[in-house]
This record gives sequence, structure tokens and C-alpha cells, in this order.
Amino acid sequence: MSAPSAGGASRDGYGSALLRLASDPRVVVLEADLGKSTKSCLFREANPERTVSLGIAEQNMILVAAGMASSGKIPFASTFAIFTERGFEQVRNGVARPGLVVHLCGSHGGIHTGTDGSSAQSIEDLALYRTIPGMTVIHPCDDLSSEELTIQLLDHDKPSYTRTARNKTPRMYDEESCKKLKIGKGSKLREGSDVAIIACGVMVSEAIRAAEELSKDGIGATVVDMHTIKPLDTELIDELVRECKGIVTAEDHSVIGGLGSAVSEHVSYTGGVPIRMVGVTDRFGESGEPGELMDLMGITYRDILDSCNSLLS
Repeated sequence: MSAPSAGGASRDGYGSALLRLASDPRVVVLEADLGKSTKSCLFREANPERTVSLGIAEQNMILVAAGMASSGKIPFASTFAIFTERGFEQVRNGVARPGLVVHLCGSHGGIHTGTDGSSAQSIEDLALYRTIPGMTVIHPCDDLSSEELTIQLLDHDKPSYTRTARNKTPRMYDEESCKKLKIGKGSKLREGSDVAIIACGVMVSEAIRAAEELSKDGIGATVVDMHTIKPLDTELIDELVRECKGIVTAEDHSVIGGLGSAVSEHVSYTGGVPIRMVGVTDRFGESGEPGELMDLMGITYRDILDSCNSLLS
């Protein structure tokens, strides 16, 4: 894997994907007043006749999308991650329970959102959507992987929730390598036999940085971009259990119910190795710059590094 390069925010990849998907007449886009922030505005500007802007009415947006899905359309609906939670009951009963294929995107997820503060920092969204039967849950790490995974949703036969981030992160992929990504299959970015770091979203670049630091001490770390939290790539996790001495998970999300929980649940059934979870503990966020907040919440590469060393000791 080549060194990370400067990139864009994963929300930018979502907007680019919608433009590419516009060639399919079944694709429709729904907004709840935040198209500029989620980047669905790009589709709206080019295809206003296939865009429905519902204002600040997230529950209504979900049910309008459900109606469109039942009529043969492929709806992509987006708002802030925290505001998708307003429509949770509609996602459960109006979309997933009847088996309709609606693709929901929550932008500005996690502590990385920064100065908007705790009321806007969704640290529980991945956990919520994991609980809904049949729901696919995706959290890409950069703009290119976000674009590729969103494109793949065109042929996905289940409802989905994708979390994107507001701020730019280093690119983990280039135009070619991102084409190898598949929904439901984790992506190995680096290989080592001592410890496995499984990360998602903005924490993937932090995981790579931690692995580089570990290598200076002769410790080999595998780094996995587990962009799909559900369905989880359990085959890859089983492989890591066989090959490594332990697993550290890393996410900009609560340690309750997210990626770390998903990995731990699987390993608890199959047995194997010790696990450490790097994530937001049982608390709300605060207002501040992303770097400050990540330090405060204990979700930087240094915290991954400490967890790996603790596990190996």
C-alpha cells in the first residue's frame, strides 16, 4: 500500500458518487435542508427534476424515500448523522421492516465534526443502525472509498446507512486501489503478525500512523479499513485471530455498540485473542477543534499505540 496522500472529506465522495449515479433514471435524491453540507446539492443542481427537498423534516424524508422505493426508484436520502436519528423509527418500520431499499447517508458524524458541539456530534449512529435487521452499515475513511462504496449501493439489495465525515482526511486509496473495495469485505492496508488494528472512518489514518510508530520498535501491525460495520467481515477477523497476538479496534464513535462491539461480539463466540477498544467512552462530546477533541476523548494514533503496547505486554 502506498503512503497516504492529502485527500478530501468522505462527504465529498458521496456527492461525487451521486453525480455518477445520475445516469440511472431510477436514482432519486432526497434532502432535509442540508444538501450543501452533505454534498447532495451537486446532484440537485444537475438533476432538479429528480431531487426532493423536504426542509427540516427528516421523518418525512425517510417515508417519502420509502414510497419512492416501493415505486421502483432507488432513493438516496441524506442529512446530518445526528438528524437521521430523528427518523430512526421511520427507518425501522417504514423502510427496513417492509424490506424497502433506501440508502440513507448521515454526514458530520463523530467527534471529528468539531466546533458544532455535543448536540451535533453523533457518537451512537452506527450502533443504532446496526440493531435494525437487514440494515447495511458503512463508514468510509476517505473521499475515494466513499465514492466507490456509494456507487456500489446502486446494486445493493438491502437498505443502508452510510456515515460520512465533515473534515478532510489523508487518502488511504488512489483511483485504482479503491476499485478493489467491496461492501461487506474489510480492506487490508498494511500487514504485520504481532497485532491487528481494525479501524473505520477518520480513525483509519490514525491507525496507519500508529502502525508506523510500532514498526520503529520492531512490532508488525496489520491495519484493516473495516468500512462495512454490518455485515461484518467475520472471515477476515478469523484470519487476524489466527495470525496475530491481539486486536485493537479504533473508531470515532462510542465504544458501546459500534465497530469495537461488533468485533468483540464475533470473537466472543469463536474465541481467540485479547481485544482493546479505542473509541469514545460513555460520555458526550464537546465543542472544539477536531484535533483537540480527539486528544480529549482518547482517540488519536497515540491512544491506538498505547492500546497495542498494553495488549502485547
